[in-house]
Amino acid sequence: MSNGSAKPSPRITFAPITPNNLGTVRKLNSVLFPIKYSEKFYKDILLPEVEEFCQLVYYNDIPVGTICCRLENKDGQNLLYLMTMGVLAPYRSRKLGSQALELVLAAAATHIKPKINKIYLHVQVSNHDAKKFYERHGFNEVGIQKEYYKKIVPQDAWVLEKTFS
Repeated sequence: MSNGSAKPSPRITFAPITPNNLGTVRKLNSVLFPIKYSEKFYKDILLPEVEEFCQLVYYNDIPVGTICCRLENKDGQNLLYLMTMGVLAPYRSRKLGSQALELVLAAAATHIKPKINKIYLHVQVSNHDAKKFYERHGFNEVGIQKEYYKKIVPQDAWVLEKTFS
């Protein structure tokens, strides 16, 4: 018989973004990011082809984060662009971001139609922690995009990418 001190391990789950939980995504984004996202952003993350790349992150059934990507085709390559990823501050350092990113990377690596060549994203040049996080997951800095952010300072962003073989 246990003395009741053993805590059950937290349940981390993921769910595709749907019209039913879109309001939750909007709320999380307003807290997580210094940018207001357009209606087009919210329409695009509901598209069937990005279902496995746009996910809500739950910690013990509480929605605490999101990851949202879009598919792009540039110069004959199929790219996945990581638009947003964030976890609420009290839930950070619990591997939630890593698990969300690994989920999307695994889905991208095994995606057949279209075969995805690489995933890329922008990180504000002041956000060294985010840059290190992505580098730990196999991303490399491929450049700096000047004045990427219009309404926040600094405006420049690192461009990070990871190629799938």
